Amino acid sequence: QVQLVESGGGLVQPGGSLRLSCATSGVFQYGNAMAWYRQAPGKSREMVATINNRGVKRYADSVKGRFTISRDNANESVYLQMNNLKPEDTAVYYCNAELFSGLVVQSVHWGQGTQVTVSS
Repeated sequence: QVQLVESGGGLVQPGGSLRLSCATSGVFQYGNAMAWYRQAPGKSREMVATINNRGVKRYADSVKGRFTISRDNANESVYLQMNNLKPEDTAVYYCNAELFSGLVVQSVHWGQGTQVTVSS
């Protein structure tokens, strides 16, 4: 059974930093791609950053140079280091996992989300 559990959200002032963690089970024994998404009030969910099992990373333009995604295969976890946070980064952040069989996505899974609020 796949489980994704996010932690690390909270309230931070503009310019501050937070590190989000996603602890997983049932994911890393398969081919996978991990990602962080976010959803602000009244807006659609959007991709923030992705990392595949070869370590290839992609970022949304709005976070390039400020956010860093990483993964720890031994601990089956994914992280999002967020620096120089801005009020527009305020959102619920979700961990996402796509499990592959060969090149075909077999299933997609989501965590419950963690709130990030950037405000003075």
